[in-house]
Amino acid sequence: MRPGEERPVEGGACASVSDLELLKLRAAECIDAAAERLGALSRSIWSEPELAYEEHHAHGVLTRFFQSETPAGSWTVQPHYQLATAFRAEWGSPRGWAAPRPLHLGFLCEYDALPGIGHACGHNLIAEVGAAAALGVKGALESLAGLPLPVKVIVLGTPAEEDGGGKIDLIEAGAFKNLDVVFMAHPSQENAAYLPDVAEHDVTVKYYGKASHAAAYPWEGLNALDAAVLAYNNLSVLRQQLKPTWRVHGTNVEINSGAHDYYNVLPNKSLWKTYVENGKKLGIDFISEDAMFNGPSGSTDFGNVSFVVPGIHPYFYIGSNALNHTEQYTEAAGSQEAQFYTLRTAKALAMTALDVIFKPELLERIREDFKLKLQEEQF
Repeated sequence: MRPGEERPVEGGACASVSDLELLKLRAAECIDAAAERLGALSRSIWSEPELAYEEHHAHGVLTRFFQSETPAGSWTVQPHYQLATAFRAEWGSPRGWAAPRPLHLGFLCEYDALPGIGHACGHNLIAEVGAAAALGVKGALESLAGLPLPVKVIVLGTPAEEDGGGKIDLIEAGAFKNLDVVFMAHPSQENAAYLPDVAEHDVTVKYYGKASHAAAYPWEGLNALDAAVLAYNNLSVLRQQLKPTWRVHGTNVEINSGAHDYYNVLPNKSLWKTYVENGKKLGIDFISEDAMFNGPSGSTDFGNVSFVVPGIHPYFYIGSNALNHTEQYTEAAGSQEAQFYTLRTAKALAMTALDVIFKPELLERIREDFKLKLQEEQF
């Protein structure tokens, strides 16, 4: 397509390539304009780490952030949305009576911490990225004289990723119903549009013993603890024979029966390729596709989200080579240096969302990729 040639968008409108690039620039400018407020948001969450389902401070900070955005009332905020520490903030473009159904774009925030070491996985930065990207898209769309394609920008606060699976609770409560595409990004040691997060399935194993007098006739008893210790030791030895993408965790003998299984994240190639194109314009240096698919990360409840709605879950460098879930990463997640990389990632997400809005052929490919991956999982 030649520069300046018009592209059709849903609703019968047209936007030129150059106009779309100007909109992306406007989104980045809106994020830069909010940088101080976004940094304060992240720092407040980082300074008071809270465990899964107990993120009351973070919930309050985030809901007040959107409630205080100007103009007053521009965001409709629902605190305690389906869960005590979840929330939903929504902005919608003006919609005429004859307008089609709005395109629903979701931006996800995480904000739970780890026991003893705080935000060692950088979830304060995940919250900041989600909020910043949503502000960028909103600001870009508001700069238009009129938006023929109605759009809803939805921010979901999703607690308890580290333990419990808050996104799975929200899926079951219907929070992801009607969302068309979802966006979030996770701090790491590198920039990757996708990593094959490992599915995590909990298995409950209970050992039942038989009591006997330990001094008088111990041979009459059955020692459940010995059986559990032997099982743990054998699993530990087995680990060295497992393939790189396999994980076995045997630290808990009995797992709570209410825990959720975490699914693997379904890749959406059309979506992450668009994200890479936008990221490169901002100077992001991504690892290769070979490195992406041969470098599994941890597990995440976003995997479950990727089975119900197309989405992207890229990883981003924050200025440190420290490993996640360490004290050094906690320090890095709260540093000023991390702010540059966090907001740059938010800009790339916002730019990708604008591509989804104004390129109907891209949205169609994203949906087709989603259906194809679901079919592959079934077989």
